[in-house]
This record gives sequence, structure tokens and C-alpha cells, in this order.
Amino acid sequence: MILTLTINPAIDRTVMADRLAFEDRGYILSTSESAGGRGLNASRVIHSFGGKTLAVVTAGGKLGNRFEQLLGECSFPVEVVRIREEIRTNLTISDKQGLTVKLNEAGPKITAKELDRIAQAVEKKIGKADWLMLCGSIPPGVDPHFYCELIKLAAGHGVRTLLDTDGDALLHGLESRPAVVSPNQSEAERLLNRALITRQHFLDAAERLYAMGAQSVMLSLGSRGAVARDASGLYEVVPPRVDAVCPIGAGDALSAAFVWAMSKKHGFPDAVRWGVAAGTASARLPGFTFASLAQTREVYDRVEVREVKLTAAAGRSLPV
Repeated sequence: MILTLTINPAIDRTVMADRLAFEDRGYILSTSESAGGRGLNASRVIHSFGGKTLAVVTAGGKLGNRFEQLLGECSFPVEVVRIREEIRTNLTISDKQGLTVKLNEAGPKITAKELDRIAQAVEKKIGKADWLMLCGSIPPGVDPHFYCELIKLAAGHGVRTLLDTDGDALLHGLESRPAVVSPNQSEAERLLNRALITRQHFLDAAERLYAMGAQSVMLSLGSRGAVARDASGLYEVVPPRVDAVCPIGAGDALSAAFVWAMSKKHGFPDAVRWGVAAGTASARLPGFTFASLAQTREVYDRVEVREVKLTAAAGRSLPV
């Protein structure tokens, strides 16, 4: 079973427009509303692939009531930890050309007692899990070491952890040696305090993240695929060219398909290949939609995995 945690979920409101243009009007084609959050999205993908999953989420306030109603559309088990403050709303606007604007609220304050209940909910289920996915940002005021404690908890039960977060939570989470970290390009740039532009930058970034403590790294690069690093080597995983319609959520699909493949005993490079295929297949679908296993498999056959010689990739000694 793959256990996912979303400590900072949201009601995701998605608007599809004919076009997004500066200082000019566009026309709304459709709108939708769903229960959102990286962990919840990961569970959606895993369940659609035939995997067993349980999602732990928080919910609070009047929006939390609406959020729980939307959770009724999920066909996999979800455990809700209730908090006092209002959960957030996120807005995504995309057009037919694939241009996307995403606006997220920061999220509610969570008390120490509520954090304890969240950790207890994870601890209660961790013994039945093979993987724990810690997904998404932490709300303002939450100790950035919160994920560290859950990574250690999982390790104590022999459960591997994927960490998919940002900022200080990512920085400190690396110290606890998660099985894999899966930042996107922007998150890696913020963590490393440098722009990532060239192929060499991407390879160096994966090496640096690996040196910072992660057992393996999957650096998501959108339409360019991913750069991945583990003890076996450094890899570029390159997708086919597709017409991206709505790339929002592609990173969630990537992480979910990777863990699904690892749980099926695929090797690390092949699991990253499945992840890139799922992200690519999802990006070419309209709206906030995730690709099915069949759609992902069709792209998987066209994803290329290239091993990179470490000496050539680094080009110099990297600090540890």
C-alpha cells in the first residue's frame, strides 16, 4: 500500500480559456472545482494504475466542508484530520496553447495539537504501507522539520519515503535521508540559490541534491523530462515531444507513477521512465486531468533513458 500525506490541501478551481494575453481579453471555455493537493493527486494516479493507496489529508472551516464533499468523488480511501482554521483555495488558469497561471494561497495555521493528530494518523497506517509520499508545501508557522520526523518514523518501520516539497521543508527533509526527493526545476533553483538553464546545470543540480543527503533524486524538468541520480548512476530521462495542453499536475503524476513502478519492483531508471511518461501523458490532456495507465504506457514506449558518466557530468569536484 502507498500512503500519501497532504498537510496543506486546497479546493482547486481550474479555468480553461481560449487564450491568455497581456492587456487583452480572453474568454472562459470551462471551469471546474476539485479537492486538490499533491498527495491527493498522487493517490488518484496510483489508484487509476491499479495500485493500493490511502490518502491522509487535513480539512477545516467552511471550505473544509466543501472539500470533504468533493472528496466523495474519490474512489480510493481518504482519512481526514480536521483542523480549526479554513483550508486554502488555489486558482489555475490555462489556455488552449498550454500557457498556465497558477495562484496558490499560503494555507491555514495548524496548532501543535493538530500536528500531533496528523502524525498519529500517519503512524496508525504506516505499518501497512510500503511507501510514504510526503507531498506539497507546509502551511505558515509549521516547523519545517515536521517532515523529518515522519521520514524517520517511516524508516523505523522499513517504509521508504518520497519527499515532494519546497523551501525549508525540503532543505531539512534532505537531512533525514528520504528514499527519494522529487523537486521540480523552480524548487531546485530556490533550494540551491541558482538559476538552472543548461543541461550541465541540471546534471550538477541532481548531483548536489544527492550529495545533500537524499538516497536518490528525481529532478523534474517539465517538457524536458527529468534528471535522476541514485547509487547506481546519473540518468537523463527524455520524453517524446507532445503538444502540452495543461501541464498543471504533471509533476504529481510523475511522482505517483515513479512510486507505483518502484512498488512493482522496477529498477530506479525504469521507474523514473514511468514517471516521466505519466507526467508527459497528463500534460497533453485538457484541464486538470491525469493520464490513464494505457495512455501512460503509450508514452512510456517512447521515453528514452540515457546514462551519464559521472565524471563527464560533474566536470569538477562537487562539494558534499
